[in-house]
Amino acid sequence: MSPAAREARSTPDDASDPDGQPVPRVARRPVVTMRDIAATAAVSQSTVSRILNNTPTKVPIAEGTRERVIQAARRLGYRPNPLARGLRGAPTNLIGAVVRDFSDLFYAGVIEALVLESMAHGYNVVLGHVHGHLDEATSLTTVLETRHTDAIVLLGDMQEFPELLADLRSSSVPVVALWQGTSPLEFPTADADDRAGIREGLDHLASLGHRRIAFLSAELPNGYRVREDAYVEFMGERFGGVPAGYLERCPNTLAGGGVALRRLLALPDPPTAVATSTDLVAVSVLHAAHSLGATVPDRLSVVGFDDIVIAAHTVPALTTLRMPISEIVRHAIDRAVALTHDAGGPREPSLDVFKPTLIVRDSTAPPAG
Repeated sequence: MSPAAREARSTPDDASDPDGQPVPRVARRPVVTMRDIAATAAVSQSTVSRILNNTPTKVPIAEGTRERVIQAARRLGYRPNPLARGLRGAPTNLIGAVVRDFSDLFYAGVIEALVLESMAHGYNVVLGHVHGHLDEATSLTTVLETRHTDAIVLLGDMQEFPELLADLRSSSVPVVALWQGTSPLEFPTADADDRAGIREGLDHLASLGHRRIAFLSAELPNGYRVREDAYVEFMGERFGGVPAGYLERCPNTLAGGGVALRRLLALPDPPTAVATSTDLVAVSVLHAAHSLGATVPDRLSVVGFDDIVIAAHTVPALTTLRMPISEIVRHAIDRAVALTHDAGGPREPSLDVFKPTLIVRDSTAPPAG
C-alpha cells in the first residue's frame, strides 16, 4: 500500500462537535517505510536497507541503483527511526548526555556547546537529568534511556550515584566524562585546571596592588574544594597566609554571597578585593556591595570564575576566569565519536586538562588610596 493510500485510509471522516458544528480534520503525515521506497525505486527492500544503512555487501550495488534509492527516500520524506536502528545494532547518530543538574546556569552553556559540536559531527543529542535530590533508581532509568545512543557523555560530578557509575562501567557504549569533580577517574575525562585559573585571578588582583584579598568559596557538589585550596596556597606563598576571617563559605546561588560579604566588610581590616569560586557568588557580591555602599571597583574589586553568560552584563561587568567550555566539549565529542568508530579503541581512564582564561572587565581596579 502506498503512503498516499495509507494516509487516505487512516484519515477519519468529518466529525462534529456537540453542537453539530463541523470540526476541521487534521491530516496526519504518513509514515514512510523502506517497503515504500523499494516499491518506488523498483528494488528489493533488502537493497534499500543495505543502501540506507551503509551495510557492506559482497557484490557492489550499482551506483545508479544507489542514487535511485536515495532520491526515492528524499521524495517520499523517509525518516529513519533511531530507536529501531539501535535495536538492530546500527549506529543511531545520537549522543546521550547525562547532566547532573539542569538548574545550574553553568550547564546551560555546556549543553548548548555540546549540541552544536555534536551536530557538527552529524549527531543529535539526547538529554538525561541526574540530580542530587533524585533517588538512585531514577538516575539509572535516565542512563538506560540513553542506551540507544552511540556514546554517552557525563556532565558533572556523579560520585553520589555509585550504581549509575557501575552500570556505565559495563556499558558497551563508550562513555566520556566532563567536569567530574571528586568522582573517581573511571572514563576518558576532560576538565579545567581550576587551580591555575584561581591563581591567575589572584595574580591579577595582586598586580593591581591588592594585598587584602578575601575568598568566597561556593558549596559545590561532594565538598569540591580545589578552588578554595588554590586560594589558601596562593595567599600562603605570596602574603604569608590567609588573614583571619578572609575565607568564607556560602551557598552557590545568586544570593549566596550577600551575608558572607557583610561579615567581610565588618572586619577590623576589611578586604579591598574579593575572589569567588563561581560567577553566581560573584554576582551576589556585586549586588550586596551595592546595597552596602561598597562601590565596585572603587572600594572593592571582585573576580568571579566560569564566565557564565550574565557575567558580561552585570553592573559593573564582571572580571572572571573563562571556563574553556568550547575546547573541553570539542575534545570530548571528538573522543566520543572516535570511540564509536573504533570498538577496540582505548577506553581506559584518562584525564585531559584545559586552562581557563582571565577576562578583565570593569569589576577590578587598583585599591583606593
